[in-house]
Amino acid sequence: MASSSTCSAWSLNGTIFAPKASSKCNAEFICNYQNNSLNQTLNSISISASADTSHSWLSPNEKAIDWKRGKWSLKSGALDFETETKASISKGSKFHLEDIIEAQQFDRSTLGAIFDVALEMEKIVKTTGGSQILKGYLMATLFYEPSTRTRLSFESAMKRLGGEVLTTENAREFSSAAKGETLEDTVRTVEGYTDIIVMRHFESGAAKRAATTANIPIINAGDGPGQHPTQALLDVYTIQREIGKLDGIKVGLVGDLAYGRTVRSLAYLLAMYKDVKIYFVSPEVVKMKDDIKDYLTSKGVEWEESADLIEVASKCDVVYQTRIQRERFGERIDLYEEARGKYIVDKDVLNAMQKHAVVMHPLPRLDEITVDVDDDPRAAYFRQAKNGLYIRMALLKLLLLGW
Repeated sequence: MASSSTCSAWSLNGTIFAPKASSKCNAEFICNYQNNSLNQTLNSISISASADTSHSWLSPNEKAIDWKRGKWSLKSGALDFETETKASISKGSKFHLEDIIEAQQFDRSTLGAIFDVALEMEKIVKTTGGSQILKGYLMATLFYEPSTRTRLSFESAMKRLGGEVLTTENAREFSSAAKGETLEDTVRTVEGYTDIIVMRHFESGAAKRAATTANIPIINAGDGPGQHPTQALLDVYTIQREIGKLDGIKVGLVGDLAYGRTVRSLAYLLAMYKDVKIYFVSPEVVKMKDDIKDYLTSKGVEWEESADLIEVASKCDVVYQTRIQRERFGERIDLYEEARGKYIVDKDVLNAMQKHAVVMHPLPRLDEITVDVDDDPRAAYFRQAKNGLYIRMALLKLLLLGW
């Protein structure tokens, strides 16, 4: 969102967030922390956490998560009140981010608070089907590249919260972009019709350009080989749900690591947690780029490249498989064919994995996960996709209404 306010920037855990268009800074954090109980109110939704087992819940992979002892722990997890600066999450306070552009905008305390809201969104969907808190709001989905899960989950999220949707799919061919209109002009036009724009673009950095231009929130739904921050949020949320913790995990990133925006964003978020180790398993032509490796090293995150998927799978809590993306190779189909099919998650890989571990994939898949894996309880990718609805409901609520 373009800046037009005089409110000064403020810092959250070392990251500078500049308030925009008539926004008001609010660093106040209100929390009732008595008798070992945390009570937060999120837009008239109360969350209580205590040592009582009634406040634990089960992930789809049957792992209990206790709010007090860990995982989502008050002492060591995403809601660490003793050691981490908090975003303002008192009822009605403004969300400190005005656009969602890249994974580096977040810190782990903010992630934990977003996950709280996502959990409440899940409860709303499962109990009443939806809410009317965004009634009267309009969301535009501006997609210059094909999408199924991301676009539909955002549209479903908006509608389940009572809002309406304006949508354009394949805007690269079926919008004024085909006539030569600039991205900036398109954004300036569309913002006159809507309250928030969700955009996917084929160029890295396009979302940042749109946010600089717009006076309404912009959500990056993938910008070429750049980033996909909302996918990374739902991925981390899924790992928390499935494994029961985020500190001390081992994650194998497999497949297209050079052009895969999902693994790039995920790596940035995983770097926020303690004692994480990341394995990179990919064909030579799509190896993880040095900027991510350098970033992980700067954050003290251990990483290792390997050519042995079976060995890596035996060590990991999460095997995160990705598709080799033909659309990123241009005319070099020979390089695509060289990379495709080299690393496949099949029954042999499952047999090597630990019982608690899971297989994830941002989807769509081709043949990089065999269909006979689908029935294994460790196949988490369809649950992962469903979690995208709850995360995106949470983000829409936060960006448009605040906490």
